[in-house]
Amino acid sequence: MQTVKIVVTGPFSAGKTAFIQTVSEIDVVSTERKISSEAEKIKDTTTVAMDFGRITVDDDLVLYLFGTPGQRRFDFMWEILSEGMLGFIVLVDSTRPETFREARSILETFRAYAPTPYVVAANKQDLEDAWELEDMRIALRLDPQVKLVPCVATDKESVKKVLLELLLSIMEEIEGGAS
Repeated sequence: MQTVKIVVTGPFSAGKTAFIQTVSEIDVVSTERKISSEAEKIKDTTTVAMDFGRITVDDDLVLYLFGTPGQRRFDFMWEILSEGMLGFIVLVDSTRPETFREARSILETFRAYAPTPYVVAANKQDLEDAWELEDMRIALRLDPQVKLVPCVATDKESVKKVLLELLLSIMEEIEGGAS
């Protein structure tokens, strides 16, 4: 049995907890706490340490999903969670361009922790005010070879597509490194 550690990261309120809850076959271990600051009242709770979920792909492969806190004050957890990851997903809320700079910064931080494959998932693509993927690619300053995948974090098939794209990148890297 092969286990693969995947980190799901991104700005505050991008949908990381929902993403993991949508596909996890176990009850997600979550460290959600009530938000006390009025400035951050986009939602009522925030992840303070991590979310943990698990999905069995087949008899030979299990994915362990670790969701990071999105707020900078909890970023000390990022490096801890990145240890041993085989890949990561940067989840970006396509309807909140004010978070794109933060998403880019998080992407750079995780690339510095480990040179592993990653994908950028454009969440909330089902909403009317979601940015187009190519516009997001420009705003996020993503190279053409970076996988930018449309996503709806509450839709199981959509989440699976994002995970599959990352797994394909991980497999390419493993096979490329083996030759």
